[in-house]
Amino acid sequence: MPQETRRRNNADTVHLKKIIELDAELNRTKDLDILMERILSEARKIVGADAGSIYVIENDLLIIKYTQNDTKQKELPPGQKLIYSIFKLHINTKTISGYVAATGQVVNLPNVYTIAPSAPYSFDPTFDKISRYKTKSMLTIPLRTLNGKIIGVIQMINATNNSGRIVPFTKNDELLVMHFANNAAMALERAQMTRTIILRMIRMAELRDPKETGAHVNRVAAYSVELYEAYARKEHEVQHNRDIFRMAAMLHDVGKVAISDTILKKPARITKKEFEIMKQHTFLGARLFSDEQSEFDTLARVIALTHHEKWNGEGYPGKIDPKTGKLFKKKSSSAPGRGLKKTEIPLWGRIVAIADVFDALSSRRVYKDAWPECRVIEELKNLSGASFDPELVELFLEILPNIRQINARYTE
Repeated sequence: MPQETRRRNNADTVHLKKIIELDAELNRTKDLDILMERILSEARKIVGADAGSIYVIENDLLIIKYTQNDTKQKELPPGQKLIYSIFKLHINTKTISGYVAATGQVVNLPNVYTIAPSAPYSFDPTFDKISRYKTKSMLTIPLRTLNGKIIGVIQMINATNNSGRIVPFTKNDELLVMHFANNAAMALERAQMTRTIILRMIRMAELRDPKETGAHVNRVAAYSVELYEAYARKEHEVQHNRDIFRMAAMLHDVGKVAISDTILKKPARITKKEFEIMKQHTFLGARLFSDEQSEFDTLARVIALTHHEKWNGEGYPGKIDPKTGKLFKKKSSSAPGRGLKKTEIPLWGRIVAIADVFDALSSRRVYKDAWPECRVIEELKNLSGASFDPELVELFLEILPNIRQINARYTE
């Protein structure tokens, strides 16, 4: 057997082994957004693609969900993520991604600038001009579930060889990505079901509290994950439980379903007495997860209970038994039930506290207009060291470009 053939076969064996390992890992990842990000990243690695995108079909539209580009990423400061526009396409055969979504056919183009005039689709060079990035080879594959339903498209851009030169995607690349895409589609479908169940719980809360919208909880959860990633990078920590943290953060205020409508739907600021009742949503929410069956239950309970604690100890509910709602008896010089202080507050609660307040101030409420970003940032700085962990506030301000992108993705 020629040496080149042996080398190619060995590479294929390594790729298949990697795909099998990834299949198992994808099945363990539960959050939809984190799963899509991982799918795109690993698919690109398998075929050596410099860039790529994932599109998901929602309401007969093709929506870009994630974009990665190694060349453009290298131009950014360490830790900063690539900013890209969120856009929607009608599913038709005029664009490459639309054609694949509509027909289920694989499209493998050696050069997008030399597409035959007879092809039903064409390449739009607008993004290349704006970003000053040259797209050349492109491989676009449908994300198809076991029952044949197409739920999206994965697109690989600019295959590179060992010397970094852009080359066409091969037939072997097609097979590798198709296998990966089929298994990824099934994992995505399961993750979408999980997300749907959580959002239905949120909608129940929304029936009681108009502020608790799907967009709000998605933003808070996404902000929280971004802040956790920044913290983990700085502290050189493994990003443990990243996917279930995002889901748990979405349920931070689920305990409000137990609070009276006269308080939740009051078209003005609540009174001091009403606020004392409102505080109960923390331990009432924690109770929903008290019969812990998984790490998700543990995180959801901790977040629901502690996301209103303050760095200076003046938050709530404090040292309390979530099962009874009663303050723990005094065991030290600390007053019973005083708010948890500094690192007594779990990291998860400290992170969600910042994300929740940032989004609340940035959003319109019945009793206030949305604050401009400059005012929100000034307020976070003022509350640093009082309400919030100062280290986390500093990190949050460093990742503001990522926060803005999330805000654009999840609009009301």
